[in-house]
Amino acid sequence: MRSPNPRILYTALCLTGLSLATSVIAQDSNEEVSRIEQVIVSASREPETGLNLTLPWSRIDDDALKLTGAVHINQVMQRAPGAWISRGNGQESLVALRSPVLTGSGGCGAFYTAWDGISLRAPGFCNVNQLFDVNSEQAGAIEVIRGPGTAVYGANAVHGVINTLTADPRQGPEHGYAVEAGPNDYYRVRGEFRAEHGAHAVGVHFNGVSDGGYKDNAGFDQQKLTLRHDFSGEQWQVTNALEATNLNQETSGFIRGFEAYKDPNLKKVNPNPEAYRDSFALRAYSRWSRETGAGQLSITPYFRRTSMEFLQHFLPWQATEKNGQESLGLRLALSDSIESFSWSTGVDIDATRGWLREVQDDDFSPNQPAGVHYDYEVDALSAALYGQANWQLTSRLGLAAGLRLEQNSYDYDNQTDDGSACAPEASACRFFRPADREDDFSNGSINLGVTYALSDDHRIYLRGAQGFRPPQAAELYRLQSGQEVADLDSETITSVDLGLRGAMGGFSYDASVYSMQKSDVIFQDADRQNVSGAKTRHVGIEFSVYWTGESGWYAGIDGNIARHRYDSDANLLGSRLDIEGNDIDTAPRHFGSARLGRDTALKSGRSLTTELGWVHMGSYYLEPDNQHEYEGHELLNLRLALALGKGFSTTVRVSNLLDEDYAERADFGFGAYRYFVGQPRGVFLEFAYSPE
Repeated sequence: MRSPNPRILYTALCLTGLSLATSVIAQDSNEEVSRIEQVIVSASREPETGLNLTLPWSRIDDDALKLTGAVHINQVMQRAPGAWISRGNGQESLVALRSPVLTGSGGCGAFYTAWDGISLRAPGFCNVNQLFDVNSEQAGAIEVIRGPGTAVYGANAVHGVINTLTADPRQGPEHGYAVEAGPNDYYRVRGEFRAEHGAHAVGVHFNGVSDGGYKDNAGFDQQKLTLRHDFSGEQWQVTNALEATNLNQETSGFIRGFEAYKDPNLKKVNPNPEAYRDSFALRAYSRWSRETGAGQLSITPYFRRTSMEFLQHFLPWQATEKNGQESLGLRLALSDSIESFSWSTGVDIDATRGWLREVQDDDFSPNQPAGVHYDYEVDALSAALYGQANWQLTSRLGLAAGLRLEQNSYDYDNQTDDGSACAPEASACRFFRPADREDDFSNGSINLGVTYALSDDHRIYLRGAQGFRPPQAAELYRLQSGQEVADLDSETITSVDLGLRGAMGGFSYDASVYSMQKSDVIFQDADRQNVSGAKTRHVGIEFSVYWTGESGWYAGIDGNIARHRYDSDANLLGSRLDIEGNDIDTAPRHFGSARLGRDTALKSGRSLTTELGWVHMGSYYLEPDNQHEYEGHELLNLRLALALGKGFSTTVRVSNLLDEDYAERADFGFGAYRYFVGQPRGVFLEFAYSPE
């Protein structure tokens, strides 16, 4: 039986949620006011009240993270409007944030994914799966900025920022443990420890997962560790943090054929049982801050290291890629406030050595031969100067403005023979290695916003902002089809937002209307060459509506309605028609989620939280010509968390409650529909203990 019309369901639920909310406006509750007025650190790297920010933001707090108990980060990011973390196999993902799902070697460069404000990967060396580098499962919170970031963010903060914050070691229980089991031999253990002694506080979080995988030969093992030490001295405030993650995954590829995800004979088939992905990431920083005569000084040196090896099962010749990077960075910032005026200025420096090696074991054809396809190192340096200021002009009118100037430089060193990787008789060699070279990209961005207080708890804001990303190293130096030089420009975006947020009683809301124009878009043309110069346009509305009622009831909706279109014709790989005005592939016009729950106090100090969640994914086109389409889906998820007393608790999570057939992501390539299969109904049971 087909699902009800998604548009009807979506509209009905929105109207239902709004009617529920407006019916309780008069109730006396401060919980939702605190949701709007909660402290946000991602906008300026300093704590700020979210109500007054002149930009669209979301915050997923610790309680939501624990209740969701995400197996994959896409499950918790459904609580942020405009965000869709498209799940691949295992822990793989692609990001959409106020954008289509962006693929290709540089698509990940449009998003600034961070850990305590520090980018997970160095500028120019992003990876589409980089969100599995961070311990989001045990974070203190996840903050999201939609659209270009403020001046404190530079390269890659184009469509938005996803910033995972470490947990405060001075908050929470002294220790806690949990074990969890689920379908397909899924097991997870986690633990946390906190200790305080005088001016020092230490927090330790770790978790380990073993998953047998829903599909054949498609499981994974993953371990994550986060350490944080805080020190409060007479002069210096210090935070030291370290995080390490490791992933060993057996990978499953697409299944092929129209609506193959509905075929019980294909759903569990792994067409690539030989595929794998191994990844390791290590990051650390030390943030020192103190008051000086000129304001608050902050000094943050940091280090990052990543390494990854995987089989390119998505290509017929199945080469093996190994890549990695090591970085040293330094952030210097000075901030102060004088009555109604506050400002911050700083310098960011990031020095990275990145490397990539691609090798094919067996001959596939003269154009895809065995041997080394690419082997190069790149020394990269990013240096930036920024300033951001906020000025409360009157009791109601505020102004925010920022400027950033950034230089990104690459020194590329080819470690193998220059030129074609094929023998002379090859007709169209797929792999070309450019000669050693240096590339420099200078960019700047500005943002300007005004906010007006309609009342104490309601704000309207208007914001204009720019963002940019330089070409990624893989776009510049991993060339194909005889392209000797990739003459690329930085992508840029200009965004305008009109937003409204506020709270009254148990009701809170946050909505924004936006229009964004992106220029010099980098893409691979029909000749498989990396070029820039395309344009895209992005318009939409995003909204969050939350309500807290009496007797522990609560409800929330996060959604967006948008159009992401090609704004110029381009000789795009995979396209045969004039695509100007077409929807960008994998860009649903609407998606979102809603939840209805209740916190119930039971006898003997026990309590029960019950939450029913709804996930809506609209239909979307699968290729630039808009000739093939995925119909979308609706999912229900149920979560029950029971506090048993004396520190013991248990949680039951039921994913895909109605056992719907759906695709986590759909695609069309090489002449066939391709799908990552969504998993059927699954029941996950967790037992936990932490002292009261």
